[in-house]
Amino acid sequence: MGGHNEQDAARQGYDVADAAPLLLDPHGMVTSWTGHAERMLGYGAQEVLGRKFSELLVSDDAERVPDLVERCRSGGDWAGLMTALHRDGRPVAVMVRVTPAVEPRGRTSLLVLLSGAAGSAGWDMSRTVLERMVAGSPIGIAIMDTDLRFVWSNAALEQFGGGPAERRLGLRHADVQPGMDAEAVEARMRHVLETGEQVVGYEHVGRVRSAPLRETAHMLSFTRLDDERGRPIGLYYTVVDVTDWHRARQRLALLDRAGGHIGRSLDITSTAQELADVAVPGLADFVTVDLLETVLRGAEPPPGPVGDRDRVPLRRAGHRSAYEDLPRTAVDTGAVVPYLADSPPVRCLTTGRPWRQEQLDPLALEWAAVTPGDRAHTFLELGLQSVMIVPIRARGVTLGVTTFFRRRRENPFDADDLSLAEDLVSRAAVSVDNARRYTRERDAALALQRSLLPRRLPAQDAVEVSACYRPADELTGLGGDWYDLVPLSGARVALVVGEVPGHGIDAAAAMGRLRTAVRTLAAIDLPPEEVLAHLDDLVSRSEREEGEGEAEPGDDDPGRSLGAGCLYVVYDPVDGRCAMAAAGHPAPAVVAPDGTVTFVDLPQGPPLGVGGPPFEAVELTLAEGSTLALHTDGLLARGDSWSVDADRERLRRALAGAPADLELGCRAVVDALVPARPYDDVALLLARTRRLAPEQVAVRELPVDPAVVAEARRATARQLARWGLEELAFTTELLVSELVTNAIRHATGPVTLRLIRERALFCEVLDGGPTAPHLRHPRAMDEGGRGLLLVSQLTQRWGTRFVPDGKIIWAEQALTAPSE
Repeated sequence: MGGHNEQDAARQGYDVADAAPLLLDPHGMVTSWTGHAERMLGYGAQEVLGRKFSELLVSDDAERVPDLVERCRSGGDWAGLMTALHRDGRPVAVMVRVTPAVEPRGRTSLLVLLSGAAGSAGWDMSRTVLERMVAGSPIGIAIMDTDLRFVWSNAALEQFGGGPAERRLGLRHADVQPGMDAEAVEARMRHVLETGEQVVGYEHVGRVRSAPLRETAHMLSFTRLDDERGRPIGLYYTVVDVTDWHRARQRLALLDRAGGHIGRSLDITSTAQELADVAVPGLADFVTVDLLETVLRGAEPPPGPVGDRDRVPLRRAGHRSAYEDLPRTAVDTGAVVPYLADSPPVRCLTTGRPWRQEQLDPLALEWAAVTPGDRAHTFLELGLQSVMIVPIRARGVTLGVTTFFRRRRENPFDADDLSLAEDLVSRAAVSVDNARRYTRERDAALALQRSLLPRRLPAQDAVEVSACYRPADELTGLGGDWYDLVPLSGARVALVVGEVPGHGIDAAAAMGRLRTAVRTLAAIDLPPEEVLAHLDDLVSRSEREEGEGEAEPGDDDPGRSLGAGCLYVVYDPVDGRCAMAAAGHPAPAVVAPDGTVTFVDLPQGPPLGVGGPPFEAVELTLAEGSTLALHTDGLLARGDSWSVDADRERLRRALAGAPADLELGCRAVVDALVPARPYDDVALLLARTRRLAPEQVAVRELPVDPAVVAEARRATARQLARWGLEELAFTTELLVSELVTNAIRHATGPVTLRLIRERALFCEVLDGGPTAPHLRHPRAMDEGGRGLLLVSQLTQRWGTRFVPDGKIIWAEQALTAPSE
């Protein structure tokens, strides 16, 4: 056992006692053979002496022998690995050392030492070889004792500062590198000494004596050294400068962060601010983002000069500082920044090329002043030392400039920093340009949408009304929701809410076409179900004419009305009756005067244009002071709820808790149920019902007798006198005479005359006839045909509407006298 340990110890130093020596003559012939060589390769002396050494090796190594012999005859040494052939034919891995030897007669021979490589980690090296290797290593290596004091270090460690190896002896780590975090480094050293666990790849970022003015990164590894009994006698550590790798990793991390944070919205100012937020403090201490004013409006940058000869106005879109004192001297977001025409920012803006200055002129004035003529802050006062300006360019157009500042004189911007800044700004520029284009389209769509929605709902006495519209957020775009109120004959009103699928300008245009069609159909006084039936036919015909009739109902084409929804409600303030029908649209809620909220049991017709069963209407009577809540489906759109009951319960609570004031209540309901930037646009129309007072309506049944016309005229004159409308008596008597005469002449059954005083004076005649009269233009010699022509000339509106009992011919006059 002891002999075996001695052989292992000898092998660590490549001791001759562990090697099999043999001699070669100058021609490579074996001239001396030993028993150790015989035990290693199996050949006896008589079998080997006089043979070439190359014959004992595999063919690849045998070809190398002549060159090695020639080299060593000239006084050189060689050592390396070879594969010998055992006498039984198996290969034997051996470590070979060849050195020249001089015999007593002066004859030169070659001494070959063979050592078995089996079970060895590689070529056994002496202490001298190991010392030379670590001393010449480009990696810094040092050995510390158990008190963490230097006992040895190589020359490569000097590149990190701290002086030569002899000056380090006996010193601690903090003594030679005061800029590094000595506590953290020595804590890991103690951990290694106490546990024996190796620490590999510990990264330290800070300042070292070799580079005291800039931040550097080093990779350290620690390994404990034990004696032959396993007791710690110290440790050694290696250190490699990984500053370039660390900075490259920081750049990649910054670019990765930029990809996740810049362009999250389609708002120009938000995108500019996101660029500034990402760049501070990772790249700069202070960043400003200035854009052309036309860009912020969503327009194209001007093709000509961007300013006058003295100043070029830009607008501050974002800024960020790592210091508290800089924001007080910076221009606020949204303010105009008038740059001097020959300043670096303007040159970058006009040329489209970046600019960098490692050290700013401390006496130079700042390039921009809030008010022309005011003394600007100098860079010295602001503490700014280094600057980069990068133009914001996208699709070949310059939109503005981004300026990066640093305060640290010891770390000015270099070429790599400028390259990183260009990458950051390039990414942000695409987002800014996308936001600009979206802003232009969204503003146009919103302007179109608002122009198509009623600016003011018509004044009338049937309902108190308030409406609220909230467009969708910038990611989905403006939608096609709308609302409307249409005054009808007999003081009635039509309340309408609808929505067109899709988003953008096309959806707004489709909404405008549909709303116009609804108002046209409402003007001819059709019942709600017939209005929707005509509207459905109109949409279907339009789709067929455009060659898109085969599209699916759910196709989200923003330019189509196919699949649109609509709720049409008619309310009569005379008796409180309300009729409604729906096409692919939520039923309205009703808030009773006592605050109870219910939902109308309304049959759901198919969306417009998709076909299906006929539309059905329901009628109900509403108490005075009831509130109808008509809304689009965006009001209850929730990503976490698909339950109709849950959505209605949310709306019920919002309506029950809304303020009594209708306008405040309308906004409160929308705010409670809809985020500030909803995914889908929302329209809500609240209408609180009123009733006309009994004295505002006069009804008179008339027998079918031509003689009753005179009595109808006298009764009309008396009623107008009670209302204080004597100025309208003559005209109204003529209207009553014509309408009653026409009804008695052409109709069957009883005739009813009704006068309604609201904001206008309505004159209605009900008869049981099934046909409507037609306006004609009689010739001079015709005896009849002038009645309806006279009616049309004396009134501001007239028409016919059909009811279950027959038809009503009505005429409307504007009130010329104030109502009591």
